[in-house]
Amino acid sequence: MEDLSGSAHGSHRVNMTNRRNCAINGVNDVLSFDVHEILLETEQGMLMIKGNELHVSRLTLEKGEVDIDGRIDSFTYSDAAGVGHKSESLLTRLFR
Repeated sequence: MEDLSGSAHGSHRVNMTNRRNCAINGVNDVLSFDVHEILLETEQGMLMIKGNELHVSRLTLEKGEVDIDGRIDSFTYSDAAGVGHKSESLLTRLFR
């Protein structure tokens, strides 16, 4: 168990192909998702993905991996300082 928690969450990578498929590593949690928006907590802060017909096709939180399909219009990162301690106030700021 110690190897999984230590090595799986060391880095963060986003790999997108043709704005239709996206593989993301370094994901700690999926906070919310629907067909227009996905909100992830990553090693580098909160990540908001916006688009149309978004679908989480694969989710492996033990490895910190998420695959997303659909039309991806934007990625927005928030400040990493609030991760883990002030996520509620950060979410409030994101949805204003």
